[in-house]
Amino acid sequence: MSSGTADSALVEQWRGVAQCHAKVSCALEKALERDHGIGLSEYEVLERLATCDCEDGKRMQDLAGSVNLSQSALSRLIGRLETAGLVHRSMCANDRRGIYAHITTDGRDRVEAARPTYCSVLASELPASAPAQVSAPATAAAVR
Repeated sequence: MSSGTADSALVEQWRGVAQCHAKVSCALEKALERDHGIGLSEYEVLERLATCDCEDGKRMQDLAGSVNLSQSALSRLIGRLETAGLVHRSMCANDRRGIYAHITTDGRDRVEAARPTYCSVLASELPASAPAQVSAPATAAAVR
């Protein structure tokens, strides 16, 4: 396979992955907003906080990395969730620069109520578009 053909295949593969991501994200966003009054990013943050194994909450810097948001975007999102009573923030006792996010009981209830919707959308959207995309990294490595 020539370099140009390999490059074209990688570009097409990437476009397929990006298109799949956009389609599924849009469906998730609509369903979560319609049925639970939260957006996809808000769900992702609440879900990470609800499932973390840390009693002290999750450090904002680590949370930003796990949900692929900048620290400033996460800070704004946490502010909205805090206003809604779904999370609260606290300062790290050992390092005053560290801020932790904690899920509240209401936040835990909201993410638990939204989880079936989230999983239902994934089940309905991924099978039709994802199988070829999920294997893309292995194929990409083989193309090189």
